[in-house]
Amino acid sequence: MSKITVIGAGNVGATTAQRLVEKELGDVVLLDIVEDMPQGKALDLAESGPVYGYDTQIIGTNSYADTAGSDVVVITSGIARKPGMSRDDLLKTNAGIVSSVARQAAQASPQAILVVVSNPLDAMTYVAHRASGFPAQRVLGMAGVLDSARLRTFIARELKVSVEDVQATVLGGHGDSMVPVLGCTTVAGIPVARLIPQERLEALVQRTRDGGAEIVKLLKTGSAYYAPSAAAVEMVECILKDKRRILPCAVRADGPYGVKGFFVGLPAVIGRQGLERIIELELSGAEKAGLDKSIAAVRELCEAVDKLLAAH
Repeated sequence: MSKITVIGAGNVGATTAQRLVEKELGDVVLLDIVEDMPQGKALDLAESGPVYGYDTQIIGTNSYADTAGSDVVVITSGIARKPGMSRDDLLKTNAGIVSSVARQAAQASPQAILVVVSNPLDAMTYVAHRASGFPAQRVLGMAGVLDSARLRTFIARELKVSVEDVQATVLGGHGDSMVPVLGCTTVAGIPVARLIPQERLEALVQRTRDGGAEIVKLLKTGSAYYAPSAAAVEMVECILKDKRRILPCAVRADGPYGVKGFFVGLPAVIGRQGLERIIELELSGAEKAGLDKSIAAVRELCEAVDKLLAAH
């Protein structure tokens, strides 16, 4: 039986644990620094098993010792950006948290694959890689899977068709500079540009870029967690079942798409060893320019992380 650790028992972490036990992907350990809270949530999930029909073992803990020997570790730790907080403040705080978490997780589970969900996503994946000392193929960031799901949702609603028939790929940094690749976006194999007028399609793309902010604005006291947890679990399932699916994830590239030495959202073959290879897509001129701009923004964040970590 596989063992999966979820670090951070807030909304994203707890919902990720819920989806994992319901899918019976492996035994689950839910870890948080808050005393008793992960134990309470894990017990609640265990008591759901007889009703929902799963026998998955789940425990809550405050100790990394209980996470030892995990096959996959999902990192959701960190704070959400608060009103008045600069991006640099968020980066500094979460870099410290993710660095500590990744280091301890790696010591307990030296063969694990890390799936990073904490924001700012691309930079935190870079931090986790540095702190863990793991080979780059065993450190992945959840971004494009979520962004692509949002675009697929909006397209399906626009056309009044099943989301299952919509395929989309969103690349680049997880933020305002993300790049939906419309040349690879289809509905039952039909290019989306044949079905939705250009102006309307651009509006759906912009809504995708603003997807996280739209939910924050509606919730007022938090951020998205149902879709982010679903995206993280899709990645975990792909790893544990060695599916070798092509998913848009934050992965480290050294050459493809002009990326050298840091993590950014690219189409990646994901399997039991983590990243197997990066797929190079043919991009339009506008898509290539957009991706270059997004890559530059991520590089800037990673350089800021280097300065922060060097100062400590």
